[in-house]
Amino acid sequence: MARKEKLFKSKKTQSREEVSSFLRELADKIESGTLSFVQGSEETNFELPSNITVEIEAEQKVKNRKGLQQELEIELTWYEGGQNSGTLELK
Repeated sequence: MARKEKLFKSKKTQSREEVSSFLRELADKIESGTLSFVQGSEETNFELPSNITVEIEAEQKVKNRKGLQQELEIELTWYEGGQNSGTLELK
């Protein structure tokens, strides 16, 4: 069985504009091939291959008092030194 190690985790509530800005910056970093996350004194770095698998999942569920919760997950996966394939369109 594969061993899993959590390298980084963050959760923060932000405005729609702040989230948009963060995603644009993330996209620029992905395009450059180098991605770094800094939290406190800890830094996590990734060198990205030219091909990355993108998985998008949308869900909704009813929370008792809060009503309908919607969730969008975007997951990027790759193998070190490897290449992935697949197609995805954003409309």
